[in-house]
Amino acid sequence: MKLTDGRYTIVHKIVEKIHSNNGRALLVGGAVRDMVMNLPIKDIDVEVYGLTEEQLENILKQFGPVSLVGKAFGVLRIHGLDVDWSLPRADSPGRKPTVVVDPFMSVEVASRRRDLTMNAMAYDMISDELIDPCGGKTDIDAKILATPDARFFVQDPLRFYRVMQFIGRFEMMPDDELTALCREMDISQVSRERIEQEFNKLLLLSKRPSLGLRWLHAIGRLKEILPELAATVSVEQNPQWHPEGDVFEHSMQAVDAAAIITQKYDSEFDKLTLFYAALCHDLGKVTTTKEIDGVIKSIGHEKDSKKFTRSMMKRITHNGDLIDAVSSLVLYHMTPLQFTKNKAKLPAYKRLANNLDRHVNISKLIDLCIADKRGRNGKDHLPLTCDFTDVAEFKEKAEQAGVLTGPIEPLLKGADIADLVQPGPCMGELLKHAYEVQIEKNIADKSILKEYIIKKINK
Repeated sequence: MKLTDGRYTIVHKIVEKIHSNNGRALLVGGAVRDMVMNLPIKDIDVEVYGLTEEQLENILKQFGPVSLVGKAFGVLRIHGLDVDWSLPRADSPGRKPTVVVDPFMSVEVASRRRDLTMNAMAYDMISDELIDPCGGKTDIDAKILATPDARFFVQDPLRFYRVMQFIGRFEMMPDDELTALCREMDISQVSRERIEQEFNKLLLLSKRPSLGLRWLHAIGRLKEILPELAATVSVEQNPQWHPEGDVFEHSMQAVDAAAIITQKYDSEFDKLTLFYAALCHDLGKVTTTKEIDGVIKSIGHEKDSKKFTRSMMKRITHNGDLIDAVSSLVLYHMTPLQFTKNKAKLPAYKRLANNLDRHVNISKLIDLCIADKRGRNGKDHLPLTCDFTDVAEFKEKAEQAGVLTGPIEPLLKGADIADLVQPGPCMGELLKHAYEVQIEKNIADKSILKEYIIKKINK
């Protein structure tokens, strides 16, 4: 289980130096977990035993300037090396804990302060030894999330959200003790920023992010954290179009479908946009679903969905651009199938592209439509994997209109009609009209379009 990647050569040298000074440096946390699970290692955290903070700092200085950031918490960093070097510590409860560094704490005692047994393992790079006093490897093999010590777990409410995202990322489920702790622990003091980080991990790093959300519902805490989503539980849908069941089940399948679709995206922002749009697109069915002539309908639900999307996302993130992008996709998520059903003309596609938020486009709207349609598996909780002819038809028309990846640029700008009208509201109205004419009549010549504006002014 040795670290053979060339990136860790310098880490090995430092560890050997610590060892020669009667210290013991152990790889800890997520890196060890990922090694055991044969996953790529991202963050390197090394915990050093048997040396004082001053002794450790003096050793690290031999390899480069040492950062004082985090030193108050027993954490040191060498500039240019993305590795945390820490000493064993005991923290008091709360968001601003009092830290007591204890270099001579035993590995067994230190490991019990970790959140989960799978994160409480350590690896000795000198002896190539896995140190696992809490049975983390056994729990990984059994796909069980467990805490080394319930007393320490509840001291940090962020750990609740870490359990949520670990469920989705690793498809592991909490044992009875951890479930009971998470059902009752106080999470009211976790900041929005930290909540957002954990939701991002759930969505971006999971093959099935729905597992974490289903767990929130199962332990009775979804209503507290995402009340708009919780309200979709038991909201019926027309089985002709939604054989999967209620709106919550549909949303869970859709967000898992988004996990597959977003694999082609490079941008984290784009990925989160589709994830949240898939999660939120039918929130409005809670207030609009009615039985009309024996048929379940949710007429106009997309407008209420947009409203609930904004309220839910504001509880998770401060990112206004993300909220706007998601809300736009949610508002127009019914449009692709409406266009194909009604045989919409190309100008309608051009208007749609212009109406979307600047951070999204028709291509993203198509991806949401696919996630929506794939989230309708009546035989399993997994989303469908098929493609759809009506979506393909919509995409083909958007390509014909030249607006798949963005709106048509307006031919006329303010400077082009400055000789006709002064800057102000009147100019704005004229430019808006010019754009509508450009789209409706498929005009590509600026001079021809300007003639239309002159005629309008002279009327």
